[in-house]
Amino acid sequence: MKLPRRLLLCLFIVTGCASHENVARVEPPRSFPRDQVLKGQELAYVGNCMGCHTEEGGKPFAGGTPLKTPFGTIHGTNITPDSETGIGQWSLAAFTRAMREGIDREGRNLFPAFPYDHFTKTTDEDIAALYAFVMTREPVSKKNRENTVPLPRATAGWWKSKYLEPGVYKPDPAKSAEWNRGAYLVEGLGHCGACHTPRDRLGAEKKDAAFAGAEIEGWHAPALDSTSPSPIPWTVDALQTYLRHGVADQHAQSAGPMAEVVHDLSHVNDGDVRAIATYVVSLDKRSDEQRKQTADAALARARAAVAQKGNAVYDGACADCHNLGRAQEGGALELPLGTALTVPTPKNLAYIIRDGIVPREGERSGWMPAFEGALTEAQLTDLLTYLRALSGQPAWNDVAGEIKKTSKGQK
Repeated sequence: MKLPRRLLLCLFIVTGCASHENVARVEPPRSFPRDQVLKGQELAYVGNCMGCHTEEGGKPFAGGTPLKTPFGTIHGTNITPDSETGIGQWSLAAFTRAMREGIDREGRNLFPAFPYDHFTKTTDEDIAALYAFVMTREPVSKKNRENTVPLPRATAGWWKSKYLEPGVYKPDPAKSAEWNRGAYLVEGLGHCGACHTPRDRLGAEKKDAAFAGAEIEGWHAPALDSTSPSPIPWTVDALQTYLRHGVADQHAQSAGPMAEVVHDLSHVNDGDVRAIATYVVSLDKRSDEQRKQTADAALARARAAVAQKGNAVYDGACADCHNLGRAQEGGALELPLGTALTVPTPKNLAYIIRDGIVPREGERSGWMPAFEGALTEAQLTDLLTYLRALSGQPAWNDVAGEIKKTSKGQK
């Protein structure tokens, strides 16, 4: 007998509601081998753990960071070893289950804003190292903030039954050790696809469009595959430099959410960063000739733009730095080479011009002044329209409307 669709949905939800076994509270070891803790620290940087589990102005890993999703706001949890409000009484088994299956110590399903669909690929050894690292952080007594998702946790159980593919990453024997290391980090702890892959209406990554670009936190995370909008296609050397320092020759400087990722990767060993770059560059399946043609065309546009007069706003606000090029002291990227000009939305570029790019205190990096208050919305609209024309891409739709969306309080 064929069951009605509504009854099937109810059965799925009931299945998701099925309680999972509690993992007993334990008193974790007070210390771990130093090498294991240091390894866990690097892996935490690869996974950008602090970004989600440390709210602005808060203590490290004490939770509170709001993550806005189409289904409501989910807050990063306290993962310090505090016994009452953190994970201080979690065993390694409980920690592993959360990473691999999305189930907390009490047996409750976790919403997939915690990217266990990626973390499930992580080895036992690396999970143990992460556990050693978080269990040796400063305990912070801080209750977790309530989520505002109007959905029962049962839906997370149903979501997992449909989308979660458990299993540790399996190396591809046809690829190099470096490529496999990069794939392991990108597909697993690095969870790069969580930002760079579009999602379906249930919030799952579209596997058939992996790394094809997506909207994240009001920004557009550009495609990393053959549809990459980068005017100059990435090389392994250039991407490694960018991931380590946030800037590379003939490429735009990191900004928005990516600046935080670069900051974390600056603490990761060169070998792993290069492996990540190797794998990501391999996602672009264009031939060497196609990549060369794309680069030559972008460089030709850049040289032509430097030689011509820009509009009044560009000449007054941008030309002094950007017409010099990075080869000159005080020079900046020739703008037609900037990825922000080629992505599908003008929002990235609007954010950068409005807020500027300021390195963290004590860090040496490129700098750009903020133009908020110096340019009217009309001037910014004219400027973005002009810069988009330099990229050789079709004009953006409703630039003025997109600029309004970037106004503070509108993201």
